[in-house]
Order: sequence, then C-alpha cells, then structure tokens
Amino acid sequence: MDIQSIYRIFQEHPTICTDTRKISPDSLFFALKGANFNGNAFADKALEAGAAYAVIDEEKYAINERFILVNDVLQCLQQLATWHRRQLTIPFIGITGTNGKTTTKELIYAVLSQHYNAQATQGNLNNHIGVPLTLLSIKPETEIAIIEMGANHVGEIAFLCQIAQPTHGLITNVGKAHLEGFGSFEGVKKAKGELYDWLAAHQGCLFLQQDNAHLRGMAQSRSFAEIVTYGTATENDLYGQLIQAQPTLHLEWAEKTNPNRYHAVESQLTGAYNLENILAAISIGRKLGLSVSEINAGIQKYVPSNNRSQLLKTDNNTVICDYYNANASSMAAAIANFDIQQADKKTLVLGDMFELGDASYDEHEHVIAQAKQLKNSKRHYVGHAFYEQREKDQQALFFEDTAHLKTYLAEHPVIDSLVLLKASRGMAFEQVVPFL
Repeated sequence: MDIQSIYRIFQEHPTICTDTRKISPDSLFFALKGANFNGNAFADKALEAGAAYAVIDEEKYAINERFILVNDVLQCLQQLATWHRRQLTIPFIGITGTNGKTTTKELIYAVLSQHYNAQATQGNLNNHIGVPLTLLSIKPETEIAIIEMGANHVGEIAFLCQIAQPTHGLITNVGKAHLEGFGSFEGVKKAKGELYDWLAAHQGCLFLQQDNAHLRGMAQSRSFAEIVTYGTATENDLYGQLIQAQPTLHLEWAEKTNPNRYHAVESQLTGAYNLENILAAISIGRKLGLSVSEINAGIQKYVPSNNRSQLLKTDNNTVICDYYNANASSMAAAIANFDIQQADKKTLVLGDMFELGDASYDEHEHVIAQAKQLKNSKRHYVGHAFYEQREKDQQALFFEDTAHLKTYLAEHPVIDSLVLLKASRGMAFEQVVPFL
C-alpha cells in the first residue's frame, strides 16, 4: 500500500500506537522492531485491544484486511510523518544542542502556549522514532509546533530535519557529549550544525545565542534568510542578565529596539546556566508576536521536572536534581553554578559521564580538578570512571557504583545540606534521593 493510501487511513484514525499495552481505541498500531522484540508478533493483540489497523512488515502475520503490509514499518512511520508535515503550514521550531534542549523546548512551549495552541515534543521523544510520532500527533487545531531533535551520530539531525522541516530553529550550545558516536568536538559541531544547514537552505529563521563563540562561528559560515540574536551582551536583538541565581533564577531582559526598557521576571528554575535557555524562549516569543506580559507569565509558570535543574526539598536537605543526563560541558556548568550557591553546608555528588569514548579518562579528570576547587563542599564521586582516579582527590569519597553510595549514605546521613546530584542517566541517581 502506498503512503498516500495509508495517509487517508491515518486521517480517519489519527492516533498512532506502538505499544500494545497502551492501545487507544480506533488507533493505528505500528509494529516496530527492536533488538529484543518484534512488534509484528503482537499486531493481533493490538487489534484485539481496539486498534483499527495494524501496520506490519512480515507477511505471515497478515491474517486479514486489517493488517497493512509494508516493506519496513519504521520507514513507513517516518514517511507518513513526512507526508503529514507537508500538509501543515504552521511554524515549526526545531531545537537541538548538547545541553539544555529539553528545558529550552519546555520553556518555549510554556511561553508560546500563552498565546497559541502550541504542541511540543513530549518528554524526550527526540529521535528517529520520537520525532515522527510527535509530528503524527499534531492536530488540525495546532497553531505552532516545537520539535526537539537529538543525535549521537553525524547525519541524524539532517535526517530529522527532512521529516520535521523546521521553519525556525536554534542550537542551544555545542559541547563534549556522545563522543563515541561523533568522534570529536568538531564532529559534534558538524552534527548539530545540520540544523543550520537546513535553515540556510530553506529560508528559515535562525535564533542565535550570539555570545557563544562556537555557535557564532557556525552561523557565520552559512547564509540565512533571517537571524534573531539573543544572549547577555547588549549587541544582541534580545538580551538579559541575572538579578539573582539562588535558589532560583530571577532576571531582567530588554530588546535592542528599546534598550532602556527592562522587564523583570522570576523563574522556578535553578542553575545560572539556564539563563540562556530562558532568553531563547523569550526571543522566540517576541519574534512570534507575544506581549511582554504573556512571555513573563509563561516563564514564571514553568516548573522543571524529570530531574533537570529541579530543586527538591527533602526532610533533611535541599537537593538540586540534575541527573537526567551529563556530559563534560553540562557537568562543568553544574559545578560552577553549585559553587556560587550560598549554604552553610554543601555536598557534591557526581556520577560517571557515559558515551565519552577515548576522552572519558581526561574528561573525568577535568571534573575532579574543577570540583576540588570548591570551598565548603564535601565531595562524593560515583562510578567506575571516577573510581579509577580516586587518588586525584584525597579529600573526597569515591564509590564504585550507586549501590555502594546508598549503603554509605544510609550509615552516614547527610543533614541540613545543599546537595547537587549530577550524573548520566545510567547511574540511576533517582535511587539516591530517598537517602537524602
């Protein structure tokens, strides 16, 4: 069956499901495959659970006309999403970057939804499956879409841009992450720069954090139909500065067109590094016609979740939960922000950073060197990469894994302290929180 015919079926059944445990009535089930599962084998269960049709790519499972046989289910999903995108004339904002893209996406959504019927990537569905699913969830009443795009290899952002076809876009930053896949920092810049390539080739509008020398250089090497700049420097089209950074960020912002008119706003985010993410959301809001009051209301109402820059009060401590992900640049920013926080007692708990390849030893060594400079802070390092360098910080505690850390904390409780939890997701630091 060709993609136009499948699209007509999709228009009649516009809900996509890929998990038989979460089937919506009258939906389309796509039988995706993975390393340890074959969705084709569950297609009949999807129909029994209420799906209208099941899209499969193994003929032996096509029992009746409710099974739609295609060459490749994943490719079909991606082609269907691309076809759906071509029918839509609303603005599409594409976001990628090493750090902060999910927080920035959520901030942009919080701002734009004050004025528009906006839709954004749910959670972290930012890959070759998540982006198509996001596009196919866009309804006719949607007025603007915000699409997060992630990658760990060169070429992935270019592929996602072909599906999402952003009309506006930004790269939050570029840093040392996923070096196993990208090969080097230059590989990171090349991969993230594929969003710039798309915008330059399709007369898109670029939102540029112009204070960032790497992003500035990447933009200068391309030609864009329109660039809107933001940052802390007053040369930007929109600029801002922090009024206070603890425990949450308060800032003021202004525009080059009216440089003496500052607008103050209080956020519920922690971490000074989030200033540029907030400014990105403000910049996009202004470009798309929102008033100052609408923008500030969106910033003020956004509450961080999913262990990203999240401030948590426990019975015993105040905990900065920032362990959804970690890489060399985000770790450095988190430590620097922790350093400026004022507290009588401070406890630093850092876990291994994953996917750094050959750079892993050096990058973990750099983290230890930076953390050692902190004053008035007890330091805890967790994971094999840190543990093999335990001689580098004689005043700190090192643990081979999260389980050993939990055992220690149970016997040596941390009380009345400001605690930073920062690690890659695989370290499972959510298990540490109950011990704090």
